[in-house]
Amino acid sequence: MSRSANTLVTAVYSGTFDPLTLGHEDAIRRAAKMFDQVIIAVAVAHHKKTLFSLDERVALAQAALPDCPNVKALPFDGLIVEFVRAQNAQVIVRGLRSVTDYDYETQMSGMNRHLAPELDTVFLHTSAGVQHISSTLVREIAKLGGDVSGLVSAPVLNALQSKVATKH
Repeated sequence: MSRSANTLVTAVYSGTFDPLTLGHEDAIRRAAKMFDQVIIAVAVAHHKKTLFSLDERVALAQAALPDCPNVKALPFDGLIVEFVRAQNAQVIVRGLRSVTDYDYETQMSGMNRHLAPELDTVFLHTSAGVQHISSTLVREIAKLGGDVSGLVSAPVLNALQSKVATKH
């Protein structure tokens, strides 16, 4: 697909983000430098019991990136390709931490390409300093009273501490 010089390119980065981690932020900030607009698509996640509600996860994603004016967070439900089309976006951004992520993400990319041939997927390898971070591990460490301050941004840390405190 050819683009004129004045065409804005919008990318969508999707996930459950329960919670948004510094690894996610790394990928989003890097994507924000590459694309005119980045939409954080926060999944409803019917298949998971999330710690944070959908509204909380959307709000935290927005609160964690106040320095990125071309990034916004929106909730979504259903197929990511349909959400991307509805946002008039052209690119799906996915973060890769490991070979396991690569295998899964290439399958998803292939299926998304089958469903929406006009959309491209861009893979961003996570930076070395955040490669070990996953939302699942952050949630577990926080629930067990561990220090997650080096794994999430301040707004997310505050919300995690409040949420975990109310669960005890």
